[in-house]
Amino acid sequence: MKIIKKIKKMQTYSVSLRKKGMSIAVVPTMGCLHEGHLKLIDTARSHAAAVIVTIFVNPAQFGPKEDFSKYPRPLRSDFALCRKHGADAVFAPQPDEMYPADFSTWVEELALSKGLCGKSRPSHFKGVTTVVTKLFNATLPDFAVFGRKDFQQAKIIGRMVRDLNFPVKIVLEDIVREKDGLAKSSRNIYLSDNERRGAISISRSLKSAKLAILDGEKKIGTVRKNIVSEIEGGGGRIDYVEIVGSENLEPVKKISGKTLIAVASFFGKTRLIDNIEIVAGLARDRNSKSEYRNSKR
Repeated sequence: MKIIKKIKKMQTYSVSLRKKGMSIAVVPTMGCLHEGHLKLIDTARSHAAAVIVTIFVNPAQFGPKEDFSKYPRPLRSDFALCRKHGADAVFAPQPDEMYPADFSTWVEELALSKGLCGKSRPSHFKGVTTVVTKLFNATLPDFAVFGRKDFQQAKIIGRMVRDLNFPVKIVLEDIVREKDGLAKSSRNIYLSDNERRGAISISRSLKSAKLAILDGEKKIGTVRKNIVSEIEGGGGRIDYVEIVGSENLEPVKKISGKTLIAVASFFGKTRLIDNIEIVAGLARDRNSKSEYRNSKR
């Protein structure tokens, strides 16, 4: 496995793969890899002949009071995991390689990024779209694999790819969860034991909301109130609980078609996000009623 730290070297390597007729899949990460990331790497392998993992803690997507300096950077173990899961290369640049001192060009999506996390983190997605653009230009992929936990981010990147005509296919992988339901996140390591126990209320509340909707609950206010109550009962502080259309991320007046319930909440100082998608009226949702009822026993 190659470890590459310079953009030009990364581009040269990707061009060499293309000359050999090899397709490329990239998995963009900020490191501190967990089972969710590893599933993305495995998915990338199923789509392309060569897999490149990027590890870059992007300063441009952190707000002034967020955890950039404290964000975990276990590079040695990350490299080992990438090697174990068959990555062909890891692109791990330094900040000054990605953002020279006089950097002044940004990429910004203006519709899908205005709500949800974009409301409480106003500069976040401009940092995401800019760095992903740079990572695509460095790695030259045919495929890029992202997780559904960052649903809004994935939708924004998909829109950027469409609008700016990137020759990249976006592949989405399902959320990977702990046995008790908590979504895997690099930030979970910040949680105290009590916060960790309370954080289970996020996924539990989302499952309960989906079951209630499948059982006929149509009042958005009631669904939202129940989610807030359960998370606050677990010790969480709500950033947002939103029910939006899965395609446009706009708030809905009624639950129909593809609907997303998205949550961001704080446990202690740690901000966690999660979501669940509902396709109202489809058989796969009706059939999942028993699954969710059984999970509550």
